[in-house]
Amino acid sequence: MQLLSVSSLNEQIKALLETTFIQVQVEGEVSRPTYHGSGHLYFTLKDDSSAIKCVMFRANVAKLKFRIKEGDSIVVNGAITLYKPRGEYQINCFHLEPSGMGALAFAYERLKKQLEAEGLFEQSRKKVIPKSISHVVLITSGTGAALQDMLKVAKHRYNLLKISLIDVQVQGEIAHSQITNALRYADNLEADVIVVGRGGGSVEDLWAFNEEDVARAISSCNTPVVSAVGHEVDWVISDYVADLRAPTPSAAMQMILPDTNELLMQLDSLEQRFNQSMLSILNKNSFALKQQFETYKQYSFENRMKIYAEQLENLEKNYERYFLLFLTRAFENVENIKKNFDATMQRVLQTKQLTVENLVTNFTRVDPKNRDKTGYAQISKSKKIVSLEELDINDEFSLADSNTLISATVKSKNKMQ
Repeated sequence: MQLLSVSSLNEQIKALLETTFIQVQVEGEVSRPTYHGSGHLYFTLKDDSSAIKCVMFRANVAKLKFRIKEGDSIVVNGAITLYKPRGEYQINCFHLEPSGMGALAFAYERLKKQLEAEGLFEQSRKKVIPKSISHVVLITSGTGAALQDMLKVAKHRYNLLKISLIDVQVQGEIAHSQITNALRYADNLEADVIVVGRGGGSVEDLWAFNEEDVARAISSCNTPVVSAVGHEVDWVISDYVADLRAPTPSAAMQMILPDTNELLMQLDSLEQRFNQSMLSILNKNSFALKQQFETYKQYSFENRMKIYAEQLENLEKNYERYFLLFLTRAFENVENIKKNFDATMQRVLQTKQLTVENLVTNFTRVDPKNRDKTGYAQISKSKKIVSLEELDINDEFSLADSNTLISATVKSKNKMQ
């Protein structure tokens, strides 16, 4: 038997494969397609039990009318080649076309449509992530890089955070059941948020987060749930059901946790605003207190007594001034009254004196005693002096002079010619 080197063996295998499988047509499901910056396309073609790597070079990629994606079921035409440095064989694809939807992609779309129809994706049912978080439950692999990324971000942003880890498998046949049970357990830990997720991988690697029992467990949680699975381009069913979808596990922690530096800056700002507010309040209250004190002084008992004393003193002064003025005016009035009284009494006396003199004169003139003229007498009727013309027939009258009174009756009356 000839002793061969690894390179020689790979060279022989390469020649055998490439001369035997010059033209092949293979159907399978696309996994992990990568459009390289060089323009080449790399992906894996698989079925239920096997997988083979494929490459399509830039010239052939440029002829494609569509872009393949994860889970696409396609038919490729190409040739088998071997990459000698690694001893890996692959299909060099000349042409490819879709053959229908792959099994995983079909299952994904079917479950997505079902849950969406049930309303599990509705924004109205999603819970709000608290702004203040003190306890977070992480459901992920305890040995995965995603956990270390999340812990690193948490320590940097908010090292006062309490973190509870529930270690689960995040890929494989039993992963979805462990994640489901972990969600139910975490919901009873009275945490503020549950973060469930893992790092990147193929569709098969991430499939546990596309299972129905995981989606329903997330939906039934009373605690807000963040789905942080894979990379930004990876969308799984848990992303749609969760209350918040994060593009990566580390991004999840950045999205839900406050930044300590920002909090310190906010505290500084709040302290400054508090000090300014307190200073403003103190100044305002000091001014108000000063006004109250002035008002108190103005209306205090002592001040009011002082005001009353001043008013009383002013009243006394005014009383004295008014009383003196009254007395002065009274004395002036008395003097005027006295002067007017004397003048008035003098005028009255003079008037009365004249009246008396006139009465005396008249009395003297009409007094029968003073009538000494012979043949004349005073005629009276009913004690009233009358003239002869006033007497009628049968009237009784009196005749009187200074010495004699005679009663008589009119017997006749004639006018003198």
